This record gives sequence, structure tokens and C-alpha cells, in this order.
Amino acid sequence: MTQQQQEHAKGQPAGFKNRVENIAIVGVGGRIGKRMTKALLKTGRHKVTALTRPESTTKPAEGLVVKKVDYNDHAALVEVLKGQDVLIITMAVMAPKEPAMPNEYGIDKTNASLAKDVLIAGPLIKTCEYIESRGLFWVGLTCGLWYEFSLAGEDCRYGFDFTTKTVTFFDEGTTKINTSTWDQCGRAVASLFSLKVLPEDAHNTSPSLSQFRNKPSYISSFLLSQRDMLASVLRVTGARDGDWTIKHGNAQERYRKAVENMQKGDMSGFVRLRYTRVFYRDGGGDYESARVTANALLGLAEEDLDEATR
Repeated sequence: MTQQQQEHAKGQPAGFKNRVENIAIVGVGGRIGKRMTKALLKTGRHKVTALTRPESTTKPAEGLVVKKVDYNDHAALVEVLKGQDVLIITMAVMAPKEPAMPNEYGIDKTNASLAKDVLIAGPLIKTCEYIESRGLFWVGLTCGLWYEFSLAGEDCRYGFDFTTKTVTFFDEGTTKINTSTWDQCGRAVASLFSLKVLPEDAHNTSPSLSQFRNKPSYISSFLLSQRDMLASVLRVTGARDGDWTIKHGNAQERYRKAVENMQKGDMSGFVRLRYTRVFYRDGGGDYESARVTANALLGLAEEDLDEATR
């Protein structure tokens, strides 16, 4: 999919397809890659190809085409990607050679202050600029931090330690952020690439992939504070408030210490700084208050918080 000179399907050159058919994915065995692959195959609209390393032993899902390739071999990549409409990258292992959905799932990288503070701005911007420089386009997925992964990630992520039944609230634990489940991310990607590439003509107002050209698509499962998360945990487990120990930590001080730890070589500081920074008051973790999410446009159903917590 190159960037089209005309913004409508009508009048495109012969052979133009106004749909995405062939999708290649890097990282199908990962947490998010599995969900995206499952959702794409479920649509029945796409031929999905998994690009894997020669030594990979990942068992492919039914209906998935597998092609083994050395990610460092440019010629081999060019050959294996022939005929692909889109490349989805779920691992930081290669530079895109096709129109792509880069590995940028998470926070809003267009929030310059937030992106700078969580140390992701430079690499992501360079990747997107590279894709655009080749006359292609990228589609981003801003989904917030992954809910189930982050909730279960002990103190360094959403602040919950289920072993000791202790939660550390950043400030008062009332700052709300957007967060998404893996399945919601998978459904969003499948819906995005099931859209028409371009509107049929100037009068057509139905959604198209071109609306998301060279910018993020914002989705979300929930807008939650840490207190909202704890309330869900209590409902799901049948526990009471008194069963959990609640601690408090100043978000900015926690972030500062995380940066210091990372500078000393403790890379757990990177995780801690990223998760703390999104909980700054007015810090960009809540992006739906400033932007309209694509949930409705993509037909994403409302999810049940307690089911996601289980």
C-alpha cells in the first residue's frame, strides 16, 4: 500500500485493490501477536503470514501461513514480503520494508512531554519517518498500557502485589488513565485492516484506513484509576478493603528514583518510570478526554472490567 495521489478509490490505476488482503506479522508468538493473529484470522478476510526466525519452534495457528526468514537479510526480507499489503511488527527486531503498523503499542507518542519522559520518542519517530520517506504509510495503535499484564505486574507496574496483598497508590490513587486488554487490541487491528483503504468517491463517508494514515488510532478498554482497579480486584476475589494494605508514594518522586536506578544499571527502573509517569496528574495517561477514541468507528464492544480482572 503506497500513499495514494488521489484520496478516493474511484479513478485509481488499474489493479488497485481497495482492501487489505495479505498481512504479514512479525512476532505472532508473543502476547499481543497471538491476539492480533487470532482476530485477523477470525474475520475470514485476510491471508495472514507469520514471519519467523529460521530457528523458531512456535506452533502456527490454524489458517496461518509461516515463512522463515533471517531478519538481518535484506534481500530475503524483500523476497518474502512480495505481495504483502501490510506488515505488522509486534517485536523490536527489524526496520519496516513495507507499509506498516510499527511496534508502538502503548502510550500516546504524540504527547511530546510524556513520550520524552518514558524514553520512547526518538526510536518511534525515526521508524515512522523512515516509512514515510519510502512513500509508504504507517498506522499506529495507541491503546494505553495493557490492562491484564500491568495489573499482574507487581509493584513496578500498576502498583499491585497480589502475593502480599499490597497496593501502592501513586499520589492518592485517583488519577485515571486509559488501558486496554490484549483482546481489545487484537480486535482493533482486525477492524482497522478490514476497512476499505480509501473512500469509494468524494460522497462516500464510510470509515476507511486512509483516516489513520501516518497517525495513531486511539482505542481503549477502560478509563481507570488505581482505586477503580482495586475495587474490581475486591469484587472479583470477594476480599474486603481491610484485606489489602494500601501504601502511598509521590508519583514524581517515584519517577525520579526510577530514573536514578536505571542510570545505575538497574533496568527495572525503566518499567517503573514508564508506569509511574502515566499516572501524573494531567500527564497524558488519559488521552480520551482530549481525543475521540476510534472504539465506535471500529465497532469495538464495551468490555466488562471484572471479567478482564479475573
